[in-house]
Amino acid sequence: MPMAALIHEQGDPSVFRWEPIVVPRPDSGEVVLRHTAIGVNYADTYHRRGIDHPWKVPPLPCVLGFEAVGVIKQLGAEVSNFAVGDRVVYGVPPLGAYSEERVYPTEHLMKLPDSLGDEVAAASFMKGITAQYLVRRTYAVKPGDWILVHAAAGGMGLILCQWCKHLGAHVIGTVSTAEKAALAQANGCDYPVLYRQEDFAQRVREITRGDGVHVVYESIGKDTLQKSLDCLRPLGMCAAYGHASGKPDPIDVVNDLGARGSLFITRPAVMHYMAKREDMVAAATELFGVLASGAVKVHVNYRYPLREVAKAHAAIESGKTMGSTVLLVD
Repeated sequence: MPMAALIHEQGDPSVFRWEPIVVPRPDSGEVVLRHTAIGVNYADTYHRRGIDHPWKVPPLPCVLGFEAVGVIKQLGAEVSNFAVGDRVVYGVPPLGAYSEERVYPTEHLMKLPDSLGDEVAAASFMKGITAQYLVRRTYAVKPGDWILVHAAAGGMGLILCQWCKHLGAHVIGTVSTAEKAALAQANGCDYPVLYRQEDFAQRVREITRGDGVHVVYESIGKDTLQKSLDCLRPLGMCAAYGHASGKPDPIDVVNDLGARGSLFITRPAVMHYMAKREDMVAAATELFGVLASGAVKVHVNYRYPLREVAKAHAAIESGKTMGSTVLLVD
């Protein structure tokens, strides 16, 4: 019987339990997958802890995770574009990726090119399609633009830095240590800023000679949002796509954003940008292209057996990890 990491209650990483599960027969438009590699995202920790997130956790007990690579074992009715044995990847709900096998709808499933390995795909698909809509649709990055990326040495930050650099932007990134600064700088970040040692908003102004950046890719939330707005030039965009430090304080969008320079702020979410199949296909196609060309490289720096997902969560929440984390299925 397949195994999975279930939670019966929300809390710290110790709530995970390694238990057998029953995988139902696939319904119309669904397939049964045998996972090989599973991506671990910071949003997974929100789901485990019970922190508010646009993607709701199913009734407990349940299996978390929304990004994985696998091989199709069985087809449901009316599945015509996939076959048993296909290598596929997904990066959006329904939750249930922390399992050896599962049922998943083909609507959000993508075939993997032979050139892309399982670990790299599992570590980058969700982050990659998110980066794609952030730099191409939320704010269309142009040559010469100034960009600020928070958590620049994380899995998402490294992809954003490289992609923005590939598009011709000047990239500033916040990091917590000199080691992370070196990694970010080796991956497209022109100006790493150690936020624990200096005021990042002041440093951004110095780097941009007082002008500020065109866009901030804001993933931290409560601890940084106000200063992120201080980094923007007039008419600048704050794309607040995450809140790792908690929900930020409310902003007076009528008066405050106007006084700061007619700024824009948005909360982009993947379920809206990838709501249509054609949007998912376009994002994945562009992602696979930049990965194949080498313009964006994925750093899979941490690997855990699926049964040790609690260790993976603890490591991510420690703030000491760099690059991406994957869970491997035997």
